[in-house]
Amino acid sequence: MGFRWTSPLTQVLAVGVICFCCPGMYNALNSIGGGGQVDSTVGQNANVALYTCCAIFGLLSGAIHTKLGSKWTIFIGSLTYVLYVGSLLCYNHTKAGAFPIAAGGILGVGAGMLWTAQGAMMMAYPREQDKGKFIGYFWAIFNMGGVVGSGIALGINFHETGSEKSLGDATYAAIMAIMAVGSLVALFLVPSSKVTHSNGDHILIQKSPTWTSEIVAIFKLFLNWRMLVLIPMFLSSNWFYSYQFSTVNGRYFSLRTQSLNNILYWASQIVGSYSFARLLDFKGASRRTRAIWGIIAVVVCFVATWTGGIFFQRTFSFNEPKPNHDFDEGSSYVGPLFLYIFYGLNDAARQTYIYWLMGALSNDATVLSRYAGFYKCIQSSGAAISWRINAVSTSYMHELIICYALLGVSIPGALYLALNIKEHSNEDKVVEDDLVHEVKGQDEKA
Repeated sequence: MGFRWTSPLTQVLAVGVICFCCPGMYNALNSIGGGGQVDSTVGQNANVALYTCCAIFGLLSGAIHTKLGSKWTIFIGSLTYVLYVGSLLCYNHTKAGAFPIAAGGILGVGAGMLWTAQGAMMMAYPREQDKGKFIGYFWAIFNMGGVVGSGIALGINFHETGSEKSLGDATYAAIMAIMAVGSLVALFLVPSSKVTHSNGDHILIQKSPTWTSEIVAIFKLFLNWRMLVLIPMFLSSNWFYSYQFSTVNGRYFSLRTQSLNNILYWASQIVGSYSFARLLDFKGASRRTRAIWGIIAVVVCFVATWTGGIFFQRTFSFNEPKPNHDFDEGSSYVGPLFLYIFYGLNDAARQTYIYWLMGALSNDATVLSRYAGFYKCIQSSGAAISWRINAVSTSYMHELIICYALLGVSIPGALYLALNIKEHSNEDKVVEDDLVHEVKGQDEKA
């Protein structure tokens, strides 16, 4: 068929490149304990501000996306990543913690916007039988950002065998430059009204609502049983990052080993998400069957990995000096490394499954934009709480137990929804007059 910039897959891949440059690089930085700072409290408090603001504005980002369109929503959101890394670069010289915390809050607003727009595009642009494939493609490109960013940090800090040193200016500057490139890519996205499938079909989009009706529709999600049963899974989906990044990686390993671990952590997400997405798109089984397969796979991976995490956590505690283990230790490093890799695989499977479930509920870009915003709101609320728990010096084992319990509590609701998944999304039955293939307002002028 040849290359078409307006094809759904090309647009989703372009968003993958943007997320490679911005959230991907942020993940590489954030997964080094404390955002690469010796004083991890700075990064922890910045994350609390980030996720608190993301929870508040994430809920409203669906309305913002509907009005501004994908291009400007993602462009504005991506610029806030550059600002945040710049604040850490300044902190290297000023040691003033207020700027990173404020920048973290601003990033929370921008991240809510970017991820809501991205989620809507990733779930609404593909046809029903290809939703897993689009999620897998996006997740692979996005997480390559974490791999590359961690590789940059490893290369620059390769000779730093200790853990009592912050990342240097060169690392922050390199990451900022890549994020700036990602922001520019966002300007080349096309309006949803101009995205067409190979046969000329347009993306399904509701008539552009007013601000009031859009906000009312967003808050009605709290009465939607499909969203309510997924709240525990949404809440727990980023809860464990503070434990994995700050406690396990940031506390247990040397600075250069943290970067190596992150290369493999994010690489495992590429493999995990793509493989899991292909399972969810398997043509030989009904959508309900695939949904059940998915939840079984998530449960098996989660129980095996986090049970192993309990045994590992018993080897060090908060009251002991930093172990500062390095990859040159050989065989003693292999076990913790593989546990960390499987933490990444678990995260990929869980996130892929959540997006696939939401995508199975609708084909409409406006509806899915609301779902994505609702998801980021609940997810960020959990992350804000977990980073605060981490920042107040909670026992490491208690942190792990909370993560384990929340992951377990999320399974029944997801299983209930999986058992009630329909073969085709409800919007297929809506009268055509209630739908338009053109976005009104700002998206039309983009």
